[in-house]
Amino acid sequence: MKLQNEHIFVTGGASGIGAAIVREAAENGARVSFCDIDVSTGEKFANSLKDEGFEVLFHVGNVGNFESLSAAHAAAVKEFGDVTGLVNNAGRTSFADAVEMTEVEFDDFMAVDYKSVWFGAKLVLTGMRNAKSGSIVNLSSIHARLTYPNYFPYAGAKAGIIGLTRSLALDEGKHNIRVNSILPGYVLTEMVEGHFAKNPGTREAAVANQPLGRMAQPAEVAKVVTFLLSEDASFVSGADWVVDGGFSSRFA
Repeated sequence: MKLQNEHIFVTGGASGIGAAIVREAAENGARVSFCDIDVSTGEKFANSLKDEGFEVLFHVGNVGNFESLSAAHAAAVKEFGDVTGLVNNAGRTSFADAVEMTEVEFDDFMAVDYKSVWFGAKLVLTGMRNAKSGSIVNLSSIHARLTYPNYFPYAGAKAGIIGLTRSLALDEGKHNIRVNSILPGYVLTEMVEGHFAKNPGTREAAVANQPLGRMAQPAEVAKVVTFLLSEDASFVSGADWVVDGGFSSRFA
């Protein structure tokens, strides 16, 4: 129960890694609020957790729109008090050509994958500063450090999250607020499983490149997130945690 009496707010918490984080935080004693644009999945997930006896709140929220995310945050604070731990998890992929991508498409993507990290911090930092305590975990990706062709501008956004994380860690340290990032590799989310199902042979090719001989389960990433949210990581800040089973240690 390492998150007992904490209020953890998770963006994009209806499915995938976000849902695993919501569950892991709840199982560790936290009151957990989360937002997502998928209302039906979010409500169903929240209700199932409540049926298990956990304190959970779901509110619709588009992280790329400050007013929408602000409304979700306000509902969470009204229900559970100030946020003590924030997980900026929401994001999406992008496979674009630097010439063909329009400015509108670029701005829409960056609002979700990069700007939203600032939005989340902007909303919770006042309460954390007042409390002289808090932890923020930002989900980046191993694409921040190494990537594939055709991942523009995804890799750029994920690299930006690392820089933003370090800056926030420096600026907020005087308030006893810790800020860290997580860089997952291959994780068997619903989206990844769907990709493998539609593209025969891709699962086998991906597994062949994994030093541990397998890909991560969402819960394995979630456990690292809850560690960073907890007092077990009381002297960890400004750090980039790679959770990829050694994949990025490969030369090629």
